[in-house]
Amino acid sequence: MPEAYLPILIFVVVAIVVAIGILLVASLVRSSKYNKVKLQPYECGIETDTDARGRYSVRYYLIGMLFVIFDVETVFMFPWAVIMDELLLFGLIEMLVFLFILVLGYVYAWRKGALEWV
Repeated sequence: MPEAYLPILIFVVVAIVVAIGILLVASLVRSSKYNKVKLQPYECGIETDTDARGRYSVRYYLIGMLFVIFDVETVFMFPWAVIMDELLLFGLIEMLVFLFILVLGYVYAWRKGALEWV
């Protein structure tokens, strides 16, 4: 019975050795000189204007939610595409109804101004 766990033990030991080896190689290769720019929280080269904990507009979250909703809705098309040849006309009509509802929701969001950044 313990012989069955031997491959798992070998895998764990190899994983630990590889992780420690990568950390050791990284510590040997990295530069040990620090300067003011490297110690800043962001190294993009632009001085920060505001606090990172500032508030975002509600429109930012609305755009994000609309993206997630429409993205998830399009994922529902993949199973349909896989078995499209089995569903025939019924499947085509169902997908056209689904797409019509999806486009209707998109047009509604567009007309309400939900997709505007201002």
